[in-house]
Amino acid sequence: MRQSSHIQSFSKKERLTGTENFIRVYQKGKRIKLPGLTIIVIGNYLPYRRIGISAGRKIGGAIKRNRAKRLIRELFRTNKWIFPAGHDLVFVPYRKFFHLDLNELKSNLVKAFEASKRF
Repeated sequence: MRQSSHIQSFSKKERLTGTENFIRVYQKGKRIKLPGLTIIVIGNYLPYRRIGISAGRKIGGAIKRNRAKRLIRELFRTNKWIFPAGHDLVFVPYRKFFHLDLNELKSNLVKAFEASKRF
């Protein structure tokens, strides 16, 4: 069964922007640690989820940072059902992120969000 194209889009309203939003998520959010990736989650009182990506220089140069961001955006775009609606999520990838297969990362995310029903 094919999903409609608007469900698999990544619109501007789904992007977490602004320093104040990132600071709020970092200070008050709950952390989910996965191999190669940490996700910080907090409620946003909106009917949709927003994501931000914080890829620092520790994971590599600009090429690696941009690749990590592209992979995370693609994972979000194609698997929105995994992430809780009404929450802001900040993804922080680490060097191990590049050693993971996309399907392995997806299964880790499903397990993590199903195990923590507190969101």
